[in-house]
Amino acid sequence: MFHQVLNPTGNIGLTALVALIPVIALLIMLAVFRISAWLATLIGSVITLIVAIIWWQMPLGTGLQSYVIGSANGIWAVDWITFWGLIIFNTLTLTGLFDTFKQWLIKQATADVRVQTILLAWAFGALLEGLVGFGYPWAVVAPILIALGVMELDAIRVAAIANNAPVSYGALGAPIIALSTVTGLGLIPLSASVGKIVAVLALVPPWVLIYLVSGKRGFRDGWPLAVVGSLAYIAGQFPVSQFFGPYLPDIVGSLVSFGALLLLLKFWRPKTVLSYGGIPQEAGAAEIAIEPEAADQPRHSIGAALLPFLILIVVVVLWTGPWSKLPAISLFKFTVPAISSITGKPTSILFSFTPFIGGTSILVSWLIMLAFIRPRMSILGEVFQRTFKQMWGALLVGVFIFGLAFVFNFSGMAASLANAFSKIGPTFILLAPILGWIGVALSGSNTSTNAMFGVVQVQVGRLLGFPPLLLPSLNSVGAEVGKPVAPQTASVGVATTKFVRNEGQVIRHNMGWTLAILGWLILIGLLYYFFLPSAMLL
Repeated sequence: MFHQVLNPTGNIGLTALVALIPVIALLIMLAVFRISAWLATLIGSVITLIVAIIWWQMPLGTGLQSYVIGSANGIWAVDWITFWGLIIFNTLTLTGLFDTFKQWLIKQATADVRVQTILLAWAFGALLEGLVGFGYPWAVVAPILIALGVMELDAIRVAAIANNAPVSYGALGAPIIALSTVTGLGLIPLSASVGKIVAVLALVPPWVLIYLVSGKRGFRDGWPLAVVGSLAYIAGQFPVSQFFGPYLPDIVGSLVSFGALLLLLKFWRPKTVLSYGGIPQEAGAAEIAIEPEAADQPRHSIGAALLPFLILIVVVVLWTGPWSKLPAISLFKFTVPAISSITGKPTSILFSFTPFIGGTSILVSWLIMLAFIRPRMSILGEVFQRTFKQMWGALLVGVFIFGLAFVFNFSGMAASLANAFSKIGPTFILLAPILGWIGVALSGSNTSTNAMFGVVQVQVGRLLGFPPLLLPSLNSVGAEVGKPVAPQTASVGVATTKFVRNEGQVIRHNMGWTLAILGWLILIGLLYYFFLPSAMLL
């Protein structure tokens, strides 16, 4: 059995530096040379294997086995769910249902820029993130805000900052599923611990959004929008994250937020209608103009447009809830054992083929949707063609980044890095979210960041006696806060604006507020560490 080595160079600092070689190489390829993510993770996989074999004395055969097991987990735990999530999105888009819902929301938004921002960037953006992720909320929301009069660069920033809170549950929970897969921590406990942090984090962004589009003047009679927008999202997100896992918190949170905001607007509206920049509109100013639907676009009722989301919620809750045994059914398992360099006890990595996991529930949801939507076969063909065109690179990243991460963890490199970080002592609580922020800011993926640093955070927490869920949860939420300055996310997000290939300007514009929200997250981490540690226990 392979025995991990804790300090192969004989110097803790040098060992940590060598352990970081694959991470540094990966981030340089992504952030500096802008190599495609799938190619960078493939090259990074080779580098990780070489470093693990030379310095950590990992046998080649065992290392390749761990890589295959990691890749299999990436395909089945993450790719399987994100693929079907995008299939659903493209089905709704190509059948016109998504456009019907979007146009209906725009009509409800009134002429006030604060209403437009909270309803469209905050609530609608969370729905897009929960279903698709990958920067799509920016790409869809920013052009709407631009059409409503928000300056283009500010519209992108608003869409990006609004996207802060939902990212950990983005793409039907892929980042938390990744975190659970690499750390071995339970999916429900991780979803719940992240949900507790996000519930506090989500109190702030709506206030920031109102300030960004209308300045301090926007708070005078617009504060109810921030209060209702944040609390309604939390009211939907929090209980779902605590009891039903990571698949639906964003979707339910966004729908509850829609409902609460629209109900609020029936009984209350800001006394002064403000345009972008906090400029009051004259009395009787026209409501926002709505783009006419394309002549060949099918017309649907709002009920028909909402039905697919309700189907998704019902099926996933019934399929994956605590009462269901379907996700736990396993047909076969592959395991590779080792002796931990930290505990001296046996440890292992595992792939378990569970055919009825969450991704399969998304597939079944889509099949039920088809029974109601009844699209033409030509549309279904276009759905799959578009999805593969959009996702082939991301699917390969799922294969390579999980293979890389499993070798990183199995070889003992993660343990050596955790051992070095633990020498910092309890003040590492300040660095945990920053590590997640750096990871996603350079890699562009919350999922990849959790795969790379999840085990490190868990092991540092064990060495320092932290509540076991605190550091990995801060890693995930730190990664979502860093999204607005991630080059790869920005590349997708600006695809529908004039800032294509000028992501640097967008990132600089987003940076200040991203750091401010990161500071808020660090305070939240301190809150749970000093005052609510029991909330982060298994």
